[in-house]
Amino acid sequence: MMTFSRADNSLLSRWWWTVDRWMLALVFILITTGIWLTLTASPAVAERIGLDAFHFVKRQSFFLTLALITVVGVSVLPIKWVKRMSLIGLPVTVLLLILTLVIGPEIKGATRWLQIGSFTLQPSEFMKPFFIVSMAWILSAEFTGKPIPAKKIATCIYAFIAGLLVLQPDFGQTVLISGVFFAQMALAGMPMTWIVMSGLAGVMGLGLAYSLLPHVASRIDRFINPASGDTYQTDKALEAFESGGLLGKGPGEGSVKLYLPDAHADYIFAVVGEEFGAIACVMLLLLFAGIVVRGLAHLLDEANPFRLLAAAGLIIQFGFQSLINIGVNLAVLPSKGMTLPFISYGGSSMLALAIGMGMVLALTKRNRFIAPNTDMVGWKAAE
Repeated sequence: MMTFSRADNSLLSRWWWTVDRWMLALVFILITTGIWLTLTASPAVAERIGLDAFHFVKRQSFFLTLALITVVGVSVLPIKWVKRMSLIGLPVTVLLLILTLVIGPEIKGATRWLQIGSFTLQPSEFMKPFFIVSMAWILSAEFTGKPIPAKKIATCIYAFIAGLLVLQPDFGQTVLISGVFFAQMALAGMPMTWIVMSGLAGVMGLGLAYSLLPHVASRIDRFINPASGDTYQTDKALEAFESGGLLGKGPGEGSVKLYLPDAHADYIFAVVGEEFGAIACVMLLLLFAGIVVRGLAHLLDEANPFRLLAAAGLIIQFGFQSLINIGVNLAVLPSKGMTLPFISYGGSSMLALAIGMGMVLALTKRNRFIAPNTDMVGWKAAE
């Protein structure tokens, strides 16, 4: 058990007494759960494609351990370093996004990855936390009283990045960062006219994607009318939930992982439903909800615009991504390859989410204090 004296002024001691230890514990539980579920879901997938049974388990354990170290390491940083890391990281990841369009291998009709030795890097995953924090920095500039067209600058950067994602094409990531960006814009005081126009632009964008991108049209058509095409993965996922019932068939006893190619990744929630039942699914949902609610609760009395916009954006991204993955597994959303945070297999997604949650912990650090002339205990933002 880690213990530090309040009189200790070391970096780790200051971190320990200011970080939200409850949120850190929830993230730790989620990461530990991810290792356990990978051990359940991935061996069958690995054997089916001719790999060692524990190939994905070993790799995921490495990435999850690195993710935990990253969460703690980033959460120790002062706010100014979180800001600097994002302002450097965003242009680097944007350059990597452009590079994927030039030299990235085409996989399943998309160029979203860069091959680096034996590892595959997905720049769009790392772009998300840097983009969110950078947009918070730009939008918060309006609150300084200086005549800066912050919203216009932020919108131009967003439009450029969204365009790169569409070219890959990666419609799911485009929808995700669009939702987060406009949530940040609303928190920054976007006029009602802009909100209505943004909603209309979103509907028009969806219509254009449906018209111009065959894979998007196919997924939407199959969602609206399953008889119009192949719905094999969705059907198998629903069968898994039905088969699992309330308590599940037991660890390792499920069969969906034998048939679904992405049972260890995008459809791992279906494996949870079959082997551990609806109760376990609800508990996992509550774990995600606990992290989101805990993070947003810190922002109820946040006076610093940058902290508010950055932390809110990162938490919304975490929650939105979780909902998209679970919604696809339950067939309430069109099929989309979106990982379940810290649960699905995937190194880029894992490490990018770790950076994002580390930033949330850094941005929500608080110092405990006793209010003057009272016995009331309160909290104030820690720099």
